[in-house]
Amino acid sequence: MIENKEKYSDAELKEFKELILKKIETAQEDLELIQSAYKNDSNNGTDDTSPTFKAFEEGSETMSKESNVKLAIRQEKFIRDLQNALLRIENKTYGICRVTGKLIQKERLKLVPHATLSIDAKNQQK
Repeated sequence: MIENKEKYSDAELKEFKELILKKIETAQEDLELIQSAYKNDSNNGTDDTSPTFKAFEEGSETMSKESNVKLAIRQEKFIRDLQNALLRIENKTYGICRVTGKLIQKERLKLVPHATLSIDAKNQQK
């Protein structure tokens, strides 16, 4: 079924809002886990008493911290994108492709609720 409407109904926007709020909650929990991993919040304080001759372990620990920081940055961007989607819901512009001006398919928005491009517009970027 192809929809020829210009924007989503208030009921549909409410449905998307609930989906996005759940995703934000989960994303923030994930972000806290990632951040605690690279901040060593759960450390028992034995780092300063352990031998310092573990160069390989320290190197991999540094790489792990760096990858966790990168993950945290990506997660923060994801949360920002979801929050921006909430703003578009409030403005009743949610689900409208910023390139074509047409409605983004509901199935796409359920999978990628922060999407601002339709599949057609996304494919044109490649």
